[in-house]
Amino acid sequence: MSDGSQSPDSADRVAVTGTPGTGKSTATALLEGEYDVIHLNDRIKSDDDLWTERDADRDTLVADLDAVRDHLGDWTGVLDSHLAHRFDVDRVVVLRCHPETIESRLEARGESPETAAENAESEALDVILSEAVAEHGAENVYEVDATDRDPEAVADAVRAAIEGEREPSAGTVDFIDYI
Repeated sequence: MSDGSQSPDSADRVAVTGTPGTGKSTATALLEGEYDVIHLNDRIKSDDDLWTERDADRDTLVADLDAVRDHLGDWTGVLDSHLAHRFDVDRVVVLRCHPETIESRLEARGESPETAAENAESEALDVILSEAVAEHGAENVYEVDATDRDPEAVADAVRAAIEGEREPSAGTVDFIDYI
């Protein structure tokens, strides 16, 4: 993906996705020396051509996925975003985190209690996991429970999925008890 020393089982294009607050950007930042990491949300925020409107209720931008696809072109590397699973990739790593942890992380970074609660519920209901499996098949989806792991351990788990050193694991994390 970057330095040419990847294993034969490694993937060229990997999505690291998950509900906001799971630790995607933190974990992928630790991989930047090894892989070409694209922090998609930062690109969308910095380029007016990559979003169509601002959702006033959620104070977020609505991404133009077709424009983002065009912008990415023939990319390789690691795509970091809660939208990353919506793109053509070889593997999808879905970071998971207990909904209570997501809620507290999001509130700590200034999200409204309503937004934090909505994202926590989304995590409990496996929304992003379900979308990733529907789009890419369970055989290409790797779940990583980041709840009690430090960022380095999460990055190690992502690296193992990229390099083909672990088996797909869709459906192994369950937070339905939160509901």
